Amino acid sequence: MKTLNIALDGPGGAGKSTIARAVAARLGIVYVDTGALYRTIGLYVRRQNVDPADCAAVEALLPGISLEIKYEDDGQQVYLNGERVGDAIRTPEMSHYASSVSVHPPVRAFLLETQRQIARENSTVMDGRDIGTVILPDAEVKIFVTASPECRAERRWRELTAKGIETTLEEVLAEMNERDARDAGRDIAPTAAAPDALIFDNTGLDLEQSVAFVLGVVAGKTGILPPRG
Repeated sequence: MKTLNIALDGPGGAGKSTIARAVAARLGIVYVDTGALYRTIGLYVRRQNVDPADCAAVEALLPGISLEIKYEDDGQQVYLNGERVGDAIRTPEMSHYASSVSVHPPVRAFLLETQRQIARENSTVMDGRDIGTVILPDAEVKIFVTASPECRAERRWRELTAKGIETTLEEVLAEMNERDARDAGRDIAPTAAAPDALIFDNTGLDLEQSVAFVLGVVAGKTGILPPRG
């Protein structure tokens, strides 16, 4: 049977990862957290004390990186050279590192085939910033998920706080605004909606409302509905 690929793009804090994970669970297909892959490379770069903005230095590290995605009882997990990275990649610092390393063409090339191979072999929901424009331009469903900066910052702050990571809402908003500017203005795969993507602003909506909206779009475009029960 032909695979179904759903691309959810958008800025940080829009809830796309949480939505994508829930949609994948409802449809019984694979969720791919592409941001976790960039964060993991950022973690390795940090551990090697390399400037994430130095493209040549980061590229030199790539041969020493082995990434593996495993689908375990608690969802998708990324392994770096055999080590499960867990929440080590979910800090504000790793958000900065991920954004910095993701602008380098060698890094994007390093991860491109990994992501496409997963999509060829599985029906997926994949989220990121260039899934519908670069990674999966032929995805059956493309949605650009966004929300106001204040709404996105509060969501991210609550997420970090729940994990015991100490930060303030003001710090998260400042970091988010900085990353938005970086990601939208970069030359390589800037954050942007694909021409044929549906724009979905979920400011003020809860998770279930957002998931219902995406499932409705999927049903409208493909006729596929979540299994009953």
